Amino acid sequence: MGPDQPTLEVRDWLARSGWTPGRDIGEQAEELIRVRMQDAERQGVPLTPVPAAVRIVHTFGLLRLDHPTSPRFAWVMKPTIGYEGDAEEIQELASGLGEQLFPVGYEAAEGGLLLVDEKGRFFHLHHTGGYYLGQNEYDAFSRFLLGVDDPDAEDYFV
Repeated sequence: MGPDQPTLEVRDWLARSGWTPGRDIGEQAEELIRVRMQDAERQGVPLTPVPAAVRIVHTFGLLRLDHPTSPRFAWVMKPTIGYEGDAEEIQELASGLGEQLFPVGYEAAEGGLLLVDEKGRFFHLHHTGGYYLGQNEYDAFSRFLLGVDDPDAEDYFV
């Protein structure tokens, strides 16, 4: 499969997690995005839902994507989970990347945020810093399944 299509392994893993081709959670996605925007505004740092992130929330929103070797390691595709001050940290990472970022979920083990930029790239905002996860959702999912080390997001700064 090409970079814009899931590998068979990723496709099977997504299907076991409840995803189907053409999946769209519709109004639920719009509500999740609204809630996240309102929380960022409450924090005094507005976040803009970039089209790639909106598409991800529509397609994968509300899924729990457990790693096959340990359900402790999972990506939960729910953008409304965060922490106080996260909007400012998202903006700082976005500034370094020169691209707007919007949350699409979090990782269950330590609560780090999963973010998507305007190009569709995935990043992880962890308490230890920012990390690059992949050029798009399928690359990020594949890297997650393979346990590939995530390079520092700073390697992608402009």
